[in-house]
Order: sequence, then C-alpha cells, then structure tokens
Amino acid sequence: MKASDVDILIIPGYTNSGPDHWQSRWQSKLSTARRVEQAEWSKPVREDWVERVVEEVNASTRPVVLVAHSLGVATAVHAIPRFTSKVAGAFFVAPPDVANPAIRPRHLMTFGPYPREPLPFPSITVASRNDPFGAFEQTEDVANAWGSLLLDAGECGHINAESGHGPWPEGTMVFAQFLSRL
Repeated sequence: MKASDVDILIIPGYTNSGPDHWQSRWQSKLSTARRVEQAEWSKPVREDWVERVVEEVNASTRPVVLVAHSLGVATAVHAIPRFTSKVAGAFFVAPPDVANPAIRPRHLMTFGPYPREPLPFPSITVASRNDPFGAFEQTEDVANAWGSLLLDAGECGHINAESGHGPWPEGTMVFAQFLSRL
C-alpha cells in the first residue's frame, strides 16, 4: 500500500506530541494523516481516549493504519475490539509499562494491563532498551503476545523529541517499508 491508499491515524500519548515530535512531523508530511485529538491531554481517562480512537477509526472510509506512540499504544490496543472499519496495520512506538505501579503519573496505570490477544492485523512495535517508561523485556513480552514484529531500537530513550527523535529518519524508513508490505 501507499500512504495515499490509507487513512493514517496519529495517536499521541500522554500530553500529546509537540511540534518537534516525529509524530507531528509525519502528520505534516503525509497527506492522509490526521491526529486523534483528545479533550484532556494531561489527565487522560482511558474510556474517553479509547472512544476517540474508535470514533476516528470507524469514521474512516479507507483502510486505516494506526501510528501510536507511548500511551497512544495502550489506547489503540484497548480500542481494537470496538473497530468496525478495516485496520490494515499498526505501527507502535515506545509502549509504556502501564501495569507497573511505579509509573508516573499514577493514573496512567488505568490504561493497564495490556490485552494479550493476537492483533487482527499486521503490526510493528519499536522499543528502546533504556526507555524510562517501560522495560524492553516487558515490551518484548507483550509484542510477542500480540504477534507484533518487535524492532530493537537500541538505547535511545523514549523515542520522542526529548530523546533526540524529532525527525527520526530511521523510523520513517521502517514505516515506509511497513506500508509497502501491507
């Protein structure tokens, strides 16, 4: 598939993705990309966030590709059972360990634990070995349960603008390859 063949849904995490974040950059460059907006970015409520993703997916007239970062991954995975429109694939980056009682802020735990059923579409999960919000082994375990291809990004933090991943050309290349195989 080409980007022009699908609706690309950008699903940011806690506090949204700022202008320098790779998600914002991709959204501005991909003509079929749109962001799933949340009413409250700094005090996420799981059911509200999930409902917004469900609304956006189900309103799509073309196949959807999910591009989720951090808490956006948890939101997307919880929304899957309620999708009525076709999702062609998912590109998940830096899923946090939402079942870890040490996560801060603590209300992010309401997004855990992750469902462990295999995903009904192809997916890639990109994880860092030193992500402060989730241990690589935990991400590896859940990606395996989902049947998601896990890509080891090495030691690169939370894969966001703060960790130096504004443009993130490596991610762009992997996403382009992923799209071409859907």
